[in-house]
Amino acid sequence: MIDKKQIKKEQIMQCALELFALKGFYSTTIPDIAASVKMSVGNMYNYFKSKDILAKEIIKYISGYLGKKIREINEQDISTKEKTRRIIEIYFQTASLKPEMIDYFLRIYLSTREVFREGCEGMICVNEFVTEIMIYFEEGVKCGDLREQDFFSAFGLFMGYLGGMVFLKGENILPKDLDEYVDDISHNIYKALSAD
Repeated sequence: MIDKKQIKKEQIMQCALELFALKGFYSTTIPDIAASVKMSVGNMYNYFKSKDILAKEIIKYISGYLGKKIREINEQDISTKEKTRRIIEIYFQTASLKPEMIDYFLRIYLSTREVFREGCEGMICVNEFVTEIMIYFEEGVKCGDLREQDFFSAFGLFMGYLGGMVFLKGENILPKDLDEYVDDISHNIYKALSAD
């Protein structure tokens, strides 16, 4: 059965994502978002009581989206090295096909912490994504492919590298498309994390 309210919520989040990427978080208003989904401001408040609540729901939505993609990779019977490559590939595909998602994560979630203080402390709002990355690391260590190390230093290395590349692409600094860097980056990340 189709949940029409959930579909409408996702449409609102997608329009908000696009507007935040285009105009910035603080310059985008609830009336702007309501107009982009062709609904009244009053009706919009039936879905999201404030822009801050909408902001938190969007980061949870992105975390769920990426978490599901990485879970699919984690469930495959493939080497840790191949999982590394596929996670990078899916992250870069998302950055290319849904740039507003990665842009939101990098430019709004990470740089607008005051909006995410209450209810999104620590990694609560990105737990689906972080959990799957944690599983990737744990399984890699368990099978002897990755060396035992502090999760946050490994996570920072992995995500910092990917975030940096997406940022450079967004700034039109990279001479090639992101997908042309997958092999080199997956080699570099795997080598940095591996037990060898």
